[in-house]
Amino acid sequence: MPQSSTSQFNQPLGGNAMPRFGGDGTMMRLPLQRSAEGLNACFVGIPMDIGTSNRAGTRHGPRQIRAESCMMRPFNMATGAAPFENMQVADIGDIAINTFDLKKTADIITAAYKDILSHDVVTLTLGGDHTLTYPVLRAIADKHGPVALVHVDAHADTNEEMFGEKIAHGTPFRRAVEDNLLINDKVFQIGLRGTGYAPDDFNWGREQGFTVIPAEECWHNSLSPLMTEIRGKIGDAPVYLSFDIDSLDPAFAPGTGTVEMGGLTTIQALEIVRGCAGLNLVGCDLVEVSPPYDPSGNTAMIGANLLYEMLCALPMNWNN
Repeated sequence: MPQSSTSQFNQPLGGNAMPRFGGDGTMMRLPLQRSAEGLNACFVGIPMDIGTSNRAGTRHGPRQIRAESCMMRPFNMATGAAPFENMQVADIGDIAINTFDLKKTADIITAAYKDILSHDVVTLTLGGDHTLTYPVLRAIADKHGPVALVHVDAHADTNEEMFGEKIAHGTPFRRAVEDNLLINDKVFQIGLRGTGYAPDDFNWGREQGFTVIPAEECWHNSLSPLMTEIRGKIGDAPVYLSFDIDSLDPAFAPGTGTVEMGGLTTIQALEIVRGCAGLNLVGCDLVEVSPPYDPSGNTAMIGANLLYEMLCALPMNWNN
C-alpha cells in the first residue's frame, strides 16, 4: 500500500497556492519537463485527428484534457493511492506530429516513444485519435515484447482498411496483431456495441483469441468481478491499457467523433481502470476526446480523471 512521506517528488500545483484557473497548462499543473529522464511516469500528448473517419477535433484533446485537469488533487480518496508520494511524475509535452501525413506521423510517434522508453518510465498518453495506439504499441513491444491488452471502446478497431488505408483510427489492433505486438489470448475488448457491416466486425478479434465483452453484457452490472477475472487471466504479463472515451455512453461523454448509444457509465469506467491495479501496466492511453463537440468540458474532464486513475493503478503505487 502507498506510504506517505515528506515529498521528494513533483507535486501538482495546489488550489491554495494558485487559483485553479491559473498556473501552467500542464496535466494536473505538474512541472513541465522536456524529456522522460528521471521520471517513473509521464503524461505525453499526441494532438492528432488525421486518422479520424467522421467528426474531427481530437487534435485539441490533449490541451483540453490538461485544462480540465486543474481541479484534480493528489490523493485518491477512494483507493488510497498517493501517486505523487511514490513516483516522480511530470508532463513532458506533446509529440510534434506531421499534420498532413498520417503514415509519417505514425513513424514519428514510434520514434518519439522509443526515445521516451529508453528511460525506465511508464507513458500515460493524452489523445488524439485512436490511430496513435498502433505506433505507441510498436515502441512498447520493442521494449517489453508482446503485451496483454485491456481495450475499452465502442468499436473493435480491427478493420482491414479504411478508405483503402491500412493505418487509421479503425485499424490499430489489426495492425498490432499482424506485427505480433499483442499476446492475443490476453486481449480483452470491453464495451463494444452499435451497428456494423457484418458479424466479422467483432468476431475477427475472437478468431485471434481476443475476449470480447459487448456493452450489452455490461449493462446494469458492476464490472469489478469482470476485472478480477481479467487480472487472473493476464497474470504478470506486461499490459497496455487503451481507453477510448466513446466507450462511455454519449450522455456522459458527447465530446467525441463516433458516438454510440448504450455505452458504459462513468462508474463502470472507474471500475475498469481501478480494476487494473495489480496488473503489470507498462503504458496507458486515453483517446478520442474532441473538444468541439464537448461544450461543457465534461468529456475532457472525465478523460483527465481517468488518466489520473491510470496513474494511481500503476504498479509503483501498490508494490511499496
